[in-house]
Amino acid sequence: MPFVRIDLIRGRRPEEIRALADAAHQAIVDVLAIPERDRFQVITEHDADHVIALDAGLGFERTDRLVMIQIFTQAGRTTEVKQQVFAAIAKQLEPLGIAGEDIFVSIFENGPQDWSFGFGRAQYIEGDLAVPGR
Repeated sequence: MPFVRIDLIRGRRPEEIRALADAAHQAIVDVLAIPERDRFQVITEHDADHVIALDAGLGFERTDRLVMIQIFTQAGRTTEVKQQVFAAIAKQLEPLGIAGEDIFVSIFENGPQDWSFGFGRAQYIEGDLAVPGR
């Protein structure tokens, strides 16, 4: 059920983009124990001068290999689980040549009333889908 937005600086090959998306999804599947087909991702490429991502004062430099990931998901996950998601994403992206300083991840939580999977209906609220964690 997580909805994932992945923002990249333009210039990667299509197979590299797919590998990044697959890696992010696998990390979320592994940690959050969601079904493989529970996959909703949007990948957007930007010109380099349209992305500003500094280090929040942590003392490192980012490169044009930057991967910014936003995860929208149901509320209720612990801080520890969120930390596991961050670590799993970094671990999955490392073999693809993405260094730790080039990984930015944010998790945004909401509730079952905030989702419609189609037909203008709220499937969690209407009982068509089980609310995760309940």
